[in-house]
Amino acid sequence: MRVGVPKEVKVHEYRVAITPAGVDELVRRGHQVLVEHDAGAGSSITDEELGAAGAKIVPNAADVWGDAELILKVKEPVEQEYRFLRRDQVLFTYLHLAASQPCTQALVDARATAVAYETVQLADGSLPLLYPMSEVAGRMAPQVGAHCLERECGGRGVLMGGVSGVRAAKVVILGAGVAGMNAAAVAVGMWADTVVLDVDIDKLRRLDRMYKGQLQTVASNSLEIERSVAEADLVIGAVLVAGAKAPRLVSRDLVRAMKPGSVLVDIAIDQGGCFEDSHPTTHSDPIYEVEGSVFYCVANMPGAVPHSSTHALTNVTLPYALRIADQGLAAAVERDPALARGVNVVDGTIVYGAVADAHGMATRSLAEMVAAIP
Repeated sequence: MRVGVPKEVKVHEYRVAITPAGVDELVRRGHQVLVEHDAGAGSSITDEELGAAGAKIVPNAADVWGDAELILKVKEPVEQEYRFLRRDQVLFTYLHLAASQPCTQALVDARATAVAYETVQLADGSLPLLYPMSEVAGRMAPQVGAHCLERECGGRGVLMGGVSGVRAAKVVILGAGVAGMNAAAVAVGMWADTVVLDVDIDKLRRLDRMYKGQLQTVASNSLEIERSVAEADLVIGAVLVAGAKAPRLVSRDLVRAMKPGSVLVDIAIDQGGCFEDSHPTTHSDPIYEVEGSVFYCVANMPGAVPHSSTHALTNVTLPYALRIADQGLAAAVERDPALARGVNVVDGTIVYGAVADAHGMATRSLAEMVAAIP
């Protein structure tokens, strides 16, 4: 199979969808790998390294998209890439379609077939291809939150860990999944006064056992969210409903009740955000003010640490990419239920219910559409 890796063009996205080790694995199995010139530069991976592993370096994106049967990316196609989408090709990347009607419509219009990293789901409900980026975003969230709390960013001027005789910042984390647990680890490590809320009591029990009183856990409901957020210096939104839009947990009225200069970091922004006033921002312009509070809603947080993120991501995506390349997507999804759950669009038809529901669009089952997989 011809596997193509274009350079990411989303603003301030420096990751790349393959490493030299990934190229080597694909080439050893008889596949051809086409990589756009300088696609790995932002992740400190050179064309020479990729070429030495067996990749063919091509000059532009059109050559990659035009020749490849399988496209590996990191982020969803943006508007300038929609013209490259076509029917006889499989796209494998983060898509977050429930939060993007334009991208969904572009895939439908092009009669494309697309597999989303974030909805590949194991039998136990875990999301193996989302896990490492949730780890990165979770660990980054207290760091960026601490910076935004500084006065120069419009924050309250509060030091996360406090200092002798002075209270530490109160950090409230909404969600105890992968991102939330990693956010908690860093917040506790920064000596912040940390509270984690979740509807899953078993997750909270695990946190209690791990931290032995170093943080507080609270069963999540509307009243407890209101109480906790109103008292917080930093709120980290880390909720996730696989493949669907994130629930809105923090209203503008609640933000209005927060302390001036408080900070809200929305890790869930890729799925639409869990604060009412969240909208995607970029690394070059990451924050904005709402009712006297600072919002940080960068939609590709791990893109700020691309070397670490690229290697962490490709460690988990490569086995699935190899299955698609070796077997073809139709056979691969028949043999692997986890990969089957990742298929969002086949031949321009939505086969993932949460995406169709988010946009009021028609859907069919994957079983009905298998014969149309290229």
